[in-house]
Amino acid sequence: MAASSSSSSSSSSSAAVNPRYLADIERLVRIESPSDDRAALDALLKEASAICSEVLGNAGEISEVNGSPILWWGAKKAEILLLIHLDTVWPKGSFLPLWQVDGDRITAPGSFDMKAGFVQAVHALKGITGSVAMLCTTDEEIGSHASRGLIEESSRNARAVLVLEASINGAVKTGRKGTADFIIEVHGRASHAGLEPEKGINATTEMAHLIVEIEKIAESSDPKFQTTAVPTVLTSGTTTNTVPALARLVVDCRSFALSELKRIEDALHQLKPQHPDASIVISGGINRPPLQPESTKALFERAKRVHAALGRGELLGVAVGGASDGNFAAATGVPTLDGLGAIGGNAHAAGEWISAKGVGSQIEFLHALLKDLVDNPNG
Repeated sequence: MAASSSSSSSSSSSAAVNPRYLADIERLVRIESPSDDRAALDALLKEASAICSEVLGNAGEISEVNGSPILWWGAKKAEILLLIHLDTVWPKGSFLPLWQVDGDRITAPGSFDMKAGFVQAVHALKGITGSVAMLCTTDEEIGSHASRGLIEESSRNARAVLVLEASINGAVKTGRKGTADFIIEVHGRASHAGLEPEKGINATTEMAHLIVEIEKIAESSDPKFQTTAVPTVLTSGTTTNTVPALARLVVDCRSFALSELKRIEDALHQLKPQHPDASIVISGGINRPPLQPESTKALFERAKRVHAALGRGELLGVAVGGASDGNFAAATGVPTLDGLGAIGGNAHAAGEWISAKGVGSQIEFLHALLKDLVDNPNG
């Protein structure tokens, strides 16, 4: 199931650039909102609620789930659920200026992933009646541990879930890898690195051997599943003259097959240290199951018809390595379509940007799709 980059004529639609759309996105961008900053998240949801009130005449309800703030707008137990997250990955002040316009390209941290998606959803909902709701969470970038239960419960109540994560050049996302995160700790024994290194058990060198083994575990996968096991954050040691007694490694695992994530989990728990007196402790596990094409097929076919009715070219679908809350929704069995958000690029990186024209184009498309779902519940 290859991930690919494609383009769709959505981005070249004649939809006008409404200054209000961009102004609303800028309002949210200027409230930087890392997942671990509660005051910032509260301020952001207050602004998002104000935008709902101004555009839709209803501010929605700000509350919290398991200690994490959320915004719910619309019907309870809605038949059509729009999933959105408003937290971002970078600490405040990481990228400045916060808003820079250069023709159609607007460079703004958090815009592509995914504050523009929220604004697009709000404006697309204007004039839509029926059993529709938005669930806006603030912990997606750190695994959605607090909001997962609500996402799954709300999805089970729905007949369709639309996810406002970023688009791929106008294409929607019809597949996503599942994810798993593991923390591996190696416990050795400290000693003086100069006087008695032989009396220590070096946790750093033990971890180095394990990293090689972890790479082999991922490489043994069937290539069609595109399985990865990537060592990311590594910490070890205390001082320059001490044999490290503890090393800690985070491993990011992804695959298009749930069976592969389970295989990696089992293999990691079979790892053995080189030194007989060293020990390994492994925590973590599978977070998001893969979003399979079968989960998106019905909505994707409907979206293609709506897209064509707008006079656009063929709507494309792509599979991607990143996961989203759409993975949770699809796993409940409800038809789910992801990637209906902004057109742009550089998510989680310097120079994150959105297309100004793409905002209007995506609003027009989402509004038409919502209207079709409301007016034709049986497809």
